[in-house]
Amino acid sequence: MGHKKRIGILTSGGDCAGLNAVIRAVVHRAVCTYGWEVFGIYRATQGLMVRPVEAIQLHPKYVENWLTVGGTQLGTTNTGNPFAFPMPDGTFRDRSSEIIEGYHELGLDALIGIGGDGSMAILRKLAVQGGINLVGIPKTIDNDVGITERSIGFDTAVNLATEALDRLHFTAASHSRVMILEVMGRDAGHIAISAGIAGGAHIILIPEIPYTLENICGKIRERQESGLNFSVMVVAEAVRTEAGEPITSLQSHGEYRFGGIGQYLAHQITLCSGAETRVTVLGHVQRGGVPSPLDRLTAGIFGVAAVDLVADEKYDHLVTWQNRQVVPVPIEAAIATYNRVDPEGSLVRTARGLGICLGS
Repeated sequence: MGHKKRIGILTSGGDCAGLNAVIRAVVHRAVCTYGWEVFGIYRATQGLMVRPVEAIQLHPKYVENWLTVGGTQLGTTNTGNPFAFPMPDGTFRDRSSEIIEGYHELGLDALIGIGGDGSMAILRKLAVQGGINLVGIPKTIDNDVGITERSIGFDTAVNLATEALDRLHFTAASHSRVMILEVMGRDAGHIAISAGIAGGAHIILIPEIPYTLENICGKIRERQESGLNFSVMVVAEAVRTEAGEPITSLQSHGEYRFGGIGQYLAHQITLCSGAETRVTVLGHVQRGGVPSPLDRLTAGIFGVAAVDLVADEKYDHLVTWQNRQVVPVPIEAAIATYNRVDPEGSLVRTARGLGICLGS
């Protein structure tokens, strides 16, 4: 069984449902099977910058009820690249050495990082620089991490978006309105197309497929002429205007974020179809809530697999799901490609086959 290992675990990037279930799985496997010690690191890599390091030893009893808890009990951050960390005086400083020192100060044999492609790229750079034995677990509601078919958080986000569409159908029909649901999806339309098909949307817009307002209004008029005076539409936040302009807003910490395409489209649709249009922006509701059974199952599978990779000392690998099984892939290769919706793929073909307008 080898010597008794001390492993760290952190959650990085945007939160999502299922993160606590992963931590719980890691703790159970590491402590109960291998007799190791597990330390949860607070606020991603930021906990490793603080002295003393902000971490807590995790026991199975402590994480017992974490299976259904949303968000992350360890906290996270998706701002502040440690290689160019924003300082109070407005300058940027490379603080990577502080994180590496924190890892070694905790006396860790390995680190399990749960994150998306951006977090994985940063964690891997830190690992290479500082001799950190890293194993990665993919999480993102956008489901856009290159090589894995499934990431923690995606299924719950799709469930929530689908439920919203189910509810919007009734009020759309009652008032003869066009209802637009704007969902998350920073660069990819996975939530929009999956929830759109499952939730019976009549129009789905994703960033991977260009659209024209004429095609959208044509679909709405076609429904109106056949006696269906309402339409339900789902749009990913990263969809641009017809002219190709991104719609963003400035956030409190100085970053621009997508948001507002729903309102832009509502105005245009009212002009071209005469339909009364309403917008619902689902936003961070998609990140919260109780994880779905599939996300809990994936969390258990990924957590156990990650600990087993540490046991085998197979570092610098990401746990992925391919062809109904776990496949460890070198992190660099796993995040080299970006997983967008395939405009020629099965989901798009299915949507078209169901008569859903994709705007093109």
